[in-house]
Formats: sequence, C-alpha cells, structure tokens
Amino acid sequence: MEEKTPHNEAPRPNPIDPDKVTDRPGTLTYAHHVGSALIKPIDRGRVKGVALEAMYEQTNRQLDQIRQQVELLARQAQAIHERVRISERIYQAQINFKPLPGHIYHLYRRPSGEDVLSMVAPHEWGRSCPLEFVATVKLLADHTWEVMEGAVEEE
Repeated sequence: MEEKTPHNEAPRPNPIDPDKVTDRPGTLTYAHHVGSALIKPIDRGRVKGVALEAMYEQTNRQLDQIRQQVELLARQAQAIHERVRISERIYQAQINFKPLPGHIYHLYRRPSGEDVLSMVAPHEWGRSCPLEFVATVKLLADHTWEVMEGAVEEE
C-alpha cells in the first residue's frame, strides 16, 4: 500500500513489514501499541534452572531419608547379630537351671575360663565372689539374650 505525498512527490513504500500487520492484534507475540499489556518472553534457561534446583533439592532430601533408614536397618541388623553372638556364648556356658524369658541372669567366668550363668547377682555374693563378673543378661522371648550391664567381649 503506497501513500500519496504532498507536492507531487513519488509515493513512498509502507515502512511496516506486511508480515507484521494483522487484523487480529491479540494473536501477536508482542505488544502492538503503547497501551498493550506488557509481554515478556520466557527465559527458558532460568525456568529450567529453577526446576532443576527444586528437583535436586527434593530428591536429595528423599535420598537422605533413605540413607537414614538404611543406617537404622544396619544398626538393627548389627544389634541382632550381637544378640546371636552373645546368645551362642551363653548357651555354651554351664547352666544348672532352666532360664525363663523375661528374667534377668548373670554371666560369670571361672578362673579356668569356663563361663557360668547364674541367678545370683554380683552384689549378692557378699565380699568374696569366686567368679569374675562378665555381664548381666536378660532372656528375650525369641531365646536370644540382651546384655543389660557389663560387656561380653569377642572371644
């Protein structure tokens, strides 16, 4: 579309690119006049960066929770392993009675190195205990032993 100019000058071409003209300005990807709503292009790199940061934070939190659960399970497995080891030692000791689950007993060592399970606590021996105190133990319902006091060392 050409404009007529005064003083019989040659018509000038329209400076607006025909691809930038529309009869439906609401479909344009940019503001088409001064009063139009501000249209900002999306910074795709920033959007992706924020999304990745949030994703890493969330997955790291979940991985930390799983690590804590694994550590707890490892400690529980170690405690069970320790109960089995102690139980094996106690069942190899001399026992002259039938231990009952839920009751507390005392493990001693004779000078010969043999272990003995007793119902007599260290303070009940009086001044002269003929045995070396090793540990106070409790028989659990699964017939493993829990150390209540003292320490049952590795053999």
